[in-house]
Amino acid sequence: MYHQPVLLHESIEGLNIRPDGTYIDATYGGGGHSKEILKHLITGKLVAFDMDGDAEKNKIDDEHFLFVRHNFRYMKNFIKYYNISQVDGILADLGVSSHQFDQAERGFSFRSDAALDMRMNNKSHKNATAIINTYSEEKLSDMFFQYGELANARKLAATIIQSRRKQQVKTINQFVESIKTCIPIYSDNKYLAQVFQSIRIEVNNELGNLKELLKQSVQLLADKGRLVIITYHSLEDRLVKNFMRTGNFEGKPEKDFYGNVSSPFRPVNKNVIVPAENELKSNNRARSAKLRIAERIV
Repeated sequence: MYHQPVLLHESIEGLNIRPDGTYIDATYGGGGHSKEILKHLITGKLVAFDMDGDAEKNKIDDEHFLFVRHNFRYMKNFIKYYNISQVDGILADLGVSSHQFDQAERGFSFRSDAALDMRMNNKSHKNATAIINTYSEEKLSDMFFQYGELANARKLAATIIQSRRKQQVKTINQFVESIKTCIPIYSDNKYLAQVFQSIRIEVNNELGNLKELLKQSVQLLADKGRLVIITYHSLEDRLVKNFMRTGNFEGKPEKDFYGNVSSPFRPVNKNVIVPAENELKSNNRARSAKLRIAERIV
């Protein structure tokens, strides 16, 4: 399987699909969520976005389906281009797909040796090799602290600088070997996961893209339209939670003259939705997944 969709039933239910509605799947991947959305449409339309060339090969042949090979941060432009004024739901399953992790040559996993890459868009010029070999010590330190929340971010950055002075770091094994003095003995996998997450977020500008999606959702969603987001780590989940509750990324409620909280969204699920036990057993990617749903208030 190219990619096993996470929280499939819960996210489709969260969209509250109308047969004649217009929907966006911002992270198409293997098309699992899109296929389920299309089952509910009669005269409606689904626009799917993905910047990965591998995902484009999974395009669905359906008159109600439109695939756009581009970053979802540009969805507002493309929706306008296709003469769509508003949509009834936006779904985004964030993070890296199972397929991307499983393709060793993509460089997303520290468990296989390959070139340091980590690009979700394989046409992009910026990759992990460039970051590790050209970023300043300060910039590397900030990246590891902000995106990986690593306590030893400064030491890690300094170690990378020392290592690359001797030899350019080009492969995953080279990189892991170069930072081995920074890796805790009893939590090496967790530490490396945080390190790789940091680099991946930087390579793909993941948080910047997410912010754009959230801001554009306010303009694109019709009244009572649904915003459905699946997150996998605390950085992106915090942004989504804050924005759905307050309409800003800091989570600071803005109040009107009468003291009422002014927000473009109403959270649909009071508590975050997580995968059931049977899904956790059958899908490793589901382990850290969190689903949040909000309804547009006009």
